[in-house]
Amino acid sequence: MIHQMGLYGEYFQSIQEGKKKVEVRLHDEKRRKIQVGDTIEFIKLPEQNETLQATVTRLKSYDTFQSMYEDIPFEDLDCIGWTMKEMLDGTYDIYTPEQENEWGTLAITIKY
Repeated sequence: MIHQMGLYGEYFQSIQEGKKKVEVRLHDEKRRKIQVGDTIEFIKLPEQNETLQATVTRLKSYDTFQSMYEDIPFEDLDCIGWTMKEMLDGTYDIYTPEQENEWGTLAITIKY
């Protein structure tokens, strides 16, 4: 099965370069349909003029982004040198704590 997700340019490029191995999302209804072996087609934002496909190799859900970031090496997220505060601040620019409380979070390990 193929799932489509938007991804901003710097993160899109990071996957293309093989640096980002784990994609972080809410564990919402859309993401609950993803299974190991599925393909994710990432659409480069905001232009939407480029796509890449990656295979899902592992899925792991967490209650919070913080518990996820405590478990996954920042290197796998292409965030070497970041602090926990920077990781969380960046995530909460995209998702709200209310969404996190409602859905939980999902770490999607991918192979490009």
